[in-house]
Amino acid sequence: MAAAEDFEPGNEDAPRSGWQRWLGWIAAAIVVASLAGLVVMLGISSTQRDTALAQQEHSFEVMIAVRGIEGQMTNAEAVLGRAVIASDKRIARQFYDEWRRTGVMIERLARLARDNPDQAALVKALRSLYRTRSEELEAAALHLNYDQKVQALSAYFAAGKTDSIARTKAIFREIVRNEEALLATRAGDAQGFLQQANRLAATLAVLGLLLVAALIALGWITIEVIGQRRRARRRADAESLRAEVLEAAVAERTAELRLANQHLLTEAAERAQAEAQLRQIQKMEAVGQLTGGIAHDFNNMLAVVVGGLELAKRKLHNHAADAERHIDNAMEGANRAAALTRRLLAFARAEPLLPQAVSPDTLVTGMTDLMDRTLGERIQLAFETVPGLWPIWVDRHQLENAILNLAVNARDAMEHGGRLTIRTSNAVLAADEVGESPPGDYVRIDVSDTGAGMTPEILDRVFEPFFTTKPVGKGTGLGLSQIFGFVRQSGGEVAIASTPGAGTTVSLYLPRHHVYGTDLPETEETPTVADSQPLANDHVALIVEDDPRVLIATAGALEELGFETLRATGGEEAILRLASDPRIDIIVTDVVMPGMTGPELIAEIAPLYPEIAVLFVTGYADVEDAAAFRGHAVLRKPYTIGALKAAVEAALSGSRPAPEAEAAE
Repeated sequence: MAAAEDFEPGNEDAPRSGWQRWLGWIAAAIVVASLAGLVVMLGISSTQRDTALAQQEHSFEVMIAVRGIEGQMTNAEAVLGRAVIASDKRIARQFYDEWRRTGVMIERLARLARDNPDQAALVKALRSLYRTRSEELEAAALHLNYDQKVQALSAYFAAGKTDSIARTKAIFREIVRNEEALLATRAGDAQGFLQQANRLAATLAVLGLLLVAALIALGWITIEVIGQRRRARRRADAESLRAEVLEAAVAERTAELRLANQHLLTEAAERAQAEAQLRQIQKMEAVGQLTGGIAHDFNNMLAVVVGGLELAKRKLHNHAADAERHIDNAMEGANRAAALTRRLLAFARAEPLLPQAVSPDTLVTGMTDLMDRTLGERIQLAFETVPGLWPIWVDRHQLENAILNLAVNARDAMEHGGRLTIRTSNAVLAADEVGESPPGDYVRIDVSDTGAGMTPEILDRVFEPFFTTKPVGKGTGLGLSQIFGFVRQSGGEVAIASTPGAGTTVSLYLPRHHVYGTDLPETEETPTVADSQPLANDHVALIVEDDPRVLIATAGALEELGFETLRATGGEEAILRLASDPRIDIIVTDVVMPGMTGPELIAEIAPLYPEIAVLFVTGYADVEDAAAFRGHAVLRKPYTIGALKAAVEAALSGSRPAPEAEAAE
């Protein structure tokens, strides 16, 4: 704006003020540059003067040091003379101290003279004479130390007649003369630098006066320029006032927005806290419902078991048939309790999985006979698949159980008959497209029915434990919870879609398994249910179990099957048994034990006893990796003698038993 105003119409003095201003700035720059040069020169001159003075001081230090060394040497020799004359060893020790102090002073003189080659050479010669003189004088001190007084006096007088004293004094005089010559030269230099500094200071004062004059001229020019800019300032003030008004309005609006944002943040924090409290309440309700359902169902089953056993005990001697019927009822109750426990473990994702590569379409079509027996004649069963279906890595029997569970639920939803369709297909999911699924390839297994369907309220609760819409005695409410736990444990997701009156579709998404260089088994042969007939009686079994009651029961069952049994209460004891008895054919071991677990025991003994068969028995296997079982069969507690026989036979034959899939309630 200033440059434009210099040529504003009506401002006739603008061209003149422009060159005056530039002339003033140029003059000021010249004066300042001259001042800066003079200040630099003055600094250099002062530095040179200070250096000359320091050199003068150095020369004085050298001369004082020489005089001090000369006096110290004289004093040390005098001390030695007193010691020799008085034959006093104590005075002789003082001589050693005084003479060493002389050596220290010579070293200090060497440091002072090291910047002057001539003086350094003289000091070097002085050091050599000092060593020579030391040998001469120390001979007298040494004789005195051994009480050789006459020899000490003779050595002292002989040392006084050597030329080392004269040579030393000559070196002292030479060093002093050199320093006096240097001192005269340095005094002249210092005087010259001082005069030069005085001249520069006077010149600097003159230039300072010129600078003051230039500043006065520059001030006058500045006043002229200020007068020319008044109108521009008035306009700028008006613009500034408008800007301030606008800024105030913006600040006011910003404060309002900040206050509103703070209110929103406060409301969001309160809402998040309320949601956290609500989630905690819902968790507590779910836990209460879970524990209540467990207590209710277990009380019912325990009532059947306890009542049946008590009645059997009363009827055992007189009414054997009734006793057997009551024992069967107790066994049924115990089996239902075991099934409930397995569903709870699956829901909690604590049921040990034994995954393997599975072809989904082969597995589903292989369940035809089982499905037909389970669903009955009123349900029409259909299978749909696609070519090129991907394999999956999953526990085969758990998957069969999940599909059978869904089929039973679908059958109950179609009271008057209908159509059940099991469909398999490939699916590619994005992140969180279904539940919390990571992105990737999945195999989708749909179980669809044409039943009554579910309302949105019921659909929101279908995965809750012990929630069921079936009549009392027809279900525990753990079926879908068990499926949800199993699928999540296998790395997949579950989706459910239902419309009242139009049926329900439950979709299982299981991650694709990439098979390299191996073929999946097309079928898996399902053995028949084993009976409890004894096996050959030439087998020896080692039972490893930390619970003494379970140990006795397992040993009794194996002995009933014709085995000779050995017992161990832990892994360490089992290793000792193996070392002492080479007849052992099979090890039946618990999984979770104090100290050494079952998988750890088998991992330790496998290299030493590779021919011994292994059967794991567990009710709750806290083993994160199924590979820890090393491919051996796992029998879940509680079990019947027939199931134990099938598992033992499979372990001895080197295969894994495939228990029949169990329909969930």
